[in-house]
This record gives sequence, C-alpha cells and structure tokens, in this order.
Amino acid sequence: MTPETQPLRIDIVSDVVCPWCIVGYRQLATALKATGIAHEIHWHPFELNPDMPAEGQNLREHIMQKYGSTLEQSDKSRAQLAQIGSEIGFDFQFSDATRMHNTFNLHQLLHWAGLQDRKQDLKLALFAAHFTHGKNLSDTEVLADVAAGIGLDRAEALAVLSDQRFAADVRAEERFWVSQGISGVPAVVFNQRHLVTGAQGVENYTSILHQLSQMQE
Repeated sequence: MTPETQPLRIDIVSDVVCPWCIVGYRQLATALKATGIAHEIHWHPFELNPDMPAEGQNLREHIMQKYGSTLEQSDKSRAQLAQIGSEIGFDFQFSDATRMHNTFNLHQLLHWAGLQDRKQDLKLALFAAHFTHGKNLSDTEVLADVAAGIGLDRAEALAVLSDQRFAADVRAEERFWVSQGISGVPAVVFNQRHLVTGAQGVENYTSILHQLSQMQE
C-alpha cells in the first residue's frame, strides 16, 4: 500500500461520561461520511474524574461543585446539549437522577473489547447507556449487560472487571496521552501529527479533512 492510499489515521482520546466527546465524534463521523475519506479510528482512554468514588455522584451536584455552576447554568447547558444532540442524531436524556461515574472500569472493558476489534462498538454503546438510557455505569453487572448487548461474552466481561487484568495497560495508556500534552477531551489526533481539541462542528471537521486530504496528495 502506498502512502497515498493509506487510510487517514484518527486517534480519539476521550471519556465515556464526556458529553462533548460523543458530540465531537458524531460531528466528525458526519464529516467523514460526507467527504468519503478512507480512515481508521483508534479510541484511547482519558478519565475526567479519576478521583470519583466507585459509587459515582449526582451529575448536577458534581458539576456545581466542580465548576461552581448555578442551577440555571446547569439547565441551560443540558438544554444546549439536547439541542445539539438532536441535530447530530444523538439523544441526550438528562434528569435529576443522572449521575457522574468513575470510568476506570469502563476503560478496562473497552481495552478488552479492542482486543476483539469491538472497541468502537462498545464505546458507542456505553455513550448511549450513559447519556440516553441513564444506566448505572458504576455497576459491573450493568457494564457486563452493555457488553453482552453488542454480542460480547458477558461472563468474560465480568471476569475482566473482577480481576482487573487490564488495569496496568489502561494506566500506561492514560499516562502516555497525558505526557503528550492531552489535558482535556475530546482530543483528536490526525495522522499522529495534527491535534484538534474540542467538538469542532461538522463544517470545521469537513474543512480539516479536506486540508489533510490535500496534504496527502
């Protein structure tokens, strides 16, 4: 395969509980479909709240504590995300019971899914489980159910979470991306050289893709 025909490599550093990560991905996916550029996506772990207790925390309470947001600001942010989600085909369903979770177990499960070439499938299923269906992602049984829902082995998923066999691998990958200067997500790296942060919007992603395509010609 010549360099000209190699697919565009896209590394996405993200966390499942990051709403702008799924927004950015859906915007990028729309741009990729519109441009028809051959590509391969690689997902990588990042924890927004590594010190979050295992049981998680009420989302509104968490946001107000972390950012000093008011109730009005919280409601405005949720409405904005719901509107953006409707425009990109993703259903955000927030409620007073919505919780923030520690995502270290999720990233371990994603690592395991990646060994079966199913990381993206599980990643998208977890985004939906959290933001659309309000599942308790702090519960390993729920995580195993999500994995089983896309055809992965439920018992093996539980075993992976129980013995923490991929904990060191996930920690190492998290440290690598932090060492590369990633301090917030989503962070998208094109062809291992061009870093784009934040949800850029379909138009901007399309422009970026066209520029990268021209650079490869």
